[in-house]
Amino acid sequence: MRLGQYGCHLEPMSTAHASTIAKPSPFCDSREGMKKLEDALSSDDMMHAPLHEVERMIEAQGREVMRALMQAHFDLRSAQERSVEIRDVNGIEHGDVRRGCRKVETKFGEVEFERMVYTAPGTDGLAPLDAAMELPDEKYSYEVRRIVAEEAPRASFDEVVELIRKQSGADVPKRQVEELAVRAARDFDAFYRDRLCPPEETDHLLVLSFDAKGIATLHRDLREATRKAAEATPRRLETRLVQGEKPNRKRMAEVATVYTIEQWPRTIADVLHGVHDQHDKAARRPRPTNKRVWASIEHSPQQVIDDAFAEALRRDPERRRRWVVLVDGNKDQIARIKRAARNAGVEIRLVLDLVHVLEYLWRAAYAFHAAGSDEAEKWVEARLLALLNGRSAGEVAKSLRAMIKRHGLNASAAKPVNRAARYLVNNSQLLHYDRALAEGLPIATGVIEGACRYLVQDRMGRTGARWSAMGAEVILRLRALRASGDFDDYWSFHLAKEYERTHQSRYTDNVVPNPLPPRRPRLRLVK
Repeated sequence: MRLGQYGCHLEPMSTAHASTIAKPSPFCDSREGMKKLEDALSSDDMMHAPLHEVERMIEAQGREVMRALMQAHFDLRSAQERSVEIRDVNGIEHGDVRRGCRKVETKFGEVEFERMVYTAPGTDGLAPLDAAMELPDEKYSYEVRRIVAEEAPRASFDEVVELIRKQSGADVPKRQVEELAVRAARDFDAFYRDRLCPPEETDHLLVLSFDAKGIATLHRDLREATRKAAEATPRRLETRLVQGEKPNRKRMAEVATVYTIEQWPRTIADVLHGVHDQHDKAARRPRPTNKRVWASIEHSPQQVIDDAFAEALRRDPERRRRWVVLVDGNKDQIARIKRAARNAGVEIRLVLDLVHVLEYLWRAAYAFHAAGSDEAEKWVEARLLALLNGRSAGEVAKSLRAMIKRHGLNASAAKPVNRAARYLVNNSQLLHYDRALAEGLPIATGVIEGACRYLVQDRMGRTGARWSAMGAEVILRLRALRASGDFDDYWSFHLAKEYERTHQSRYTDNVVPNPLPPRRPRLRLVK
């Protein structure tokens, strides 16, 4: 008995018959592995084993069968490769041919791939069969990269390493996981800039909103002003930061959202108590649609805001809809928004987030009443009712300052009250809630607050985490794709871009010669 090329057992044969018998199939190993798996499942041990042991055995041996199938497929491709004429992007002919072997880490495990490599003096070798299979430059397949892209935004890199090892046949060390995540997110900006986005056929409101969230960043990646402030603050302990040392350890990520929502005229009662279940369906709170959220620590706040207006313009290029921008009162942010609106040639309606107003009022309330008391709640509700009824912010601020004198608060106790008064006065032009309610405009930034929590805090705010600017940007992009429901479309776009960079760009006229035989025409049954 002897073994064939792929390890299958072959019966002895005469020389006369040897030339007429086909070569053994490259699937011999996988068939043998499948037979071993069947025998194991039929064994006495497995017939008396609990289900969890059977599952583990099938998973372990089944992965090896799938790896063998993948290896067989690579071997078939290699066997079918034919010689082609190769010219690189500079028009240089690659006339020297050698057989080269590379390893590819797939979801099922590592396989080896032998193919022709075309070379020329002073140039890099070209392997057109790599292009035919759309292989990446690095060892890891795009499906392995996709696992990283899907899991790294949810779990730490160490956890991703363990997850890949447990749930696939691949083995990816931590450093490579980080590198694959960076590569997976590299086409984020191009995807949103270049994708075809048909205008929305609706007259519903087009809403934009922005906020900023701090990310604990490595000292070298802090913005210059923050880094200088951190260096000017002496460290009292070597092992941890104490009170007063933490403010200058973060880099701000600008968070943005763009969405569509139906106008919803409502009353003060709707704001204070919500929509009751007995209201008919038409009166229920409309939900945001076509929502996109993202954040960036790499781009400047102005660029993120400009990108948001560009996204809105793709949805409403004729500027026919009503644009509403919800803000938190930050002067620099409002100035950037107005600048972006002028550049986009669009008229916007700025509305101050009601939740931020309430935060200032609650802090002021605790200057007069005990924290968490019914009296404090009634005090806040009274001021809120005044604003919702159309009372000017200046009048409410004046009444707050009068209360400081009436209650004889000292400078320290009066601080939150004065802050609330200043906040109201500074944003008085954005506080016409009575008009906003009548016109059906949103007055709270729940969408952007949720984006800050999901995109940034849930993943980036883990205790003890310190991020590089690049690492944080990668995770923010991948989380944004998921949150916006765009990951699958992005991944198709990313693979196309990878093919252009890795293969097409290396050949004359971006055309890669196909080293595989042409497809056989499919026969059609003619009745």
